[in-house]
Amino acid sequence: MIEVLYFAWVRERIGLPRERITTDAATVADLVAQLRDREERYAMAFADLGALRVAVDQELTDFDAPLKGVREVAFFPPMTGG
Repeated sequence: MIEVLYFAWVRERIGLPRERITTDAATVADLVAQLRDREERYAMAFADLGALRVAVDQELTDFDAPLKGVREVAFFPPMTGG
């Protein structure tokens, strides 16, 4: 079971701040593909992965990151400084 967190416009498009997912996805990209196939709102939220960042167990990573043993995955737009 993985806790999936959604932030900013990702949360707005999906309509949830978080959810617990049982998955056999091997990587974050596999998880995204599984989520996209669920419903149109997920497909819209994950349409452009270039506009998203991902953290696995609170560590910024990329979409090729493995999910074995992972407890939490968070999706959010890039942060801007200023």
